[in-house]
Amino acid sequence: MALQQIVEQTVTGLGYDLVEIERSAGGLLRITIDLPWQAPAEDAEPVPEAFVTVEDCEKVTRQLQFALEVDGVDYNRLEVSSPGIDRPLRHEMDFVRFVGAEIDITLKEAIGAAGGGVVNANRKKFRGTLERAEAGGWQIVWSDEPPRKPGQKVSKKREPAPLQAMGFTLDELREARLAPVVNFKGRGAKPA
Repeated sequence: MALQQIVEQTVTGLGYDLVEIERSAGGLLRITIDLPWQAPAEDAEPVPEAFVTVEDCEKVTRQLQFALEVDGVDYNRLEVSSPGIDRPLRHEMDFVRFVGAEIDITLKEAIGAAGGGVVNANRKKFRGTLERAEAGGWQIVWSDEPPRKPGQKVSKKREPAPLQAMGFTLDELREARLAPVVNFKGRGAKPA
């Protein structure tokens, strides 16, 4: 059996989602897991998000060690972890789950003439809020205004930079990740 199949069967069999498999130099096999996500019902109260614990990673590690040994997969070190604050977004369901979150995307091709002179034609990287596009698909909404420094005064007369939006499909993306937002006061509620 292929490594992808072995790992996927083991991880999903234990009740987790497989986010990523990565092989590195030196025989490192890195597996990233997450708890399964169900879209909340329309009339249900939002449930607080659960996170992968050390015990979850340990359980998956033990089971994977047996499965990989049985199938004779060659590796020197196995590492099982949670996706972290810069979680990769790979599947349609990941995008549905994180609507309204701040994300970083990298396009396969530069934006080119589609930028209409408002966005640099060579630009491939964007950071903004993930939204559903009206015509279907996805869009990212951002402002090119520099972030305010703590304690910096901003004139009330100054107009904020305009918001820009760009639609995209998953085929156009090289990479998409949650933007690593560190807030020591907690993540707070998701915007409605």
